[in-house]
Amino acid sequence: MSEITLDKILSKQFTGRKEIVNVDETMLKLVIFALGNDWFAFSGKQVREILACADIFFVPGCPPSLEGVINVRGDIESVIRLNELLQLPLPEPGKPAEILLSRSSAMNSGIRVDQVIDVIDLPESLIQAPPANLPETLRPFVSGIFPFNQKIVTVLDLEQIFLEYARGLG
Repeated sequence: MSEITLDKILSKQFTGRKEIVNVDETMLKLVIFALGNDWFAFSGKQVREILACADIFFVPGCPPSLEGVINVRGDIESVIRLNELLQLPLPEPGKPAEILLSRSSAMNSGIRVDQVIDVIDLPESLIQAPPANLPETLRPFVSGIFPFNQKIVTVLDLEQIFLEYARGLG
């Protein structure tokens, strides 16, 4: 009987393995936020800054979706109420809000949200196609959904939201 040594076993095991291939998956930075009980996300590339609180100044004669303007280090930025645009229930009056300073090729504006939940890096493959049962008012703006902390997060296309707002949606 031939003697089987540990070296022979390990060398057989090593030669039997195939080369491991590293696959770099595209990661997306997403800003997750709440509007009422629903969670949404924007691409982190389009959110310049998150403001925890800011005084919003009402501007007479503006559409209901334009909550007002804010002063950000000497720059005047509009603040859009996303609830109005997406036809979601409005927040309670006086309820604190956070503002996402956002940009697209169509425009720049602050977006009022109830709460910023998290900023994450997510593999692109985890974003699923939007469900067929989305409300008609959301369909043009939703690019996908994904699970996060036992909730479904709806990914919104900020470019499309701003394009429609600039066309007079608000």
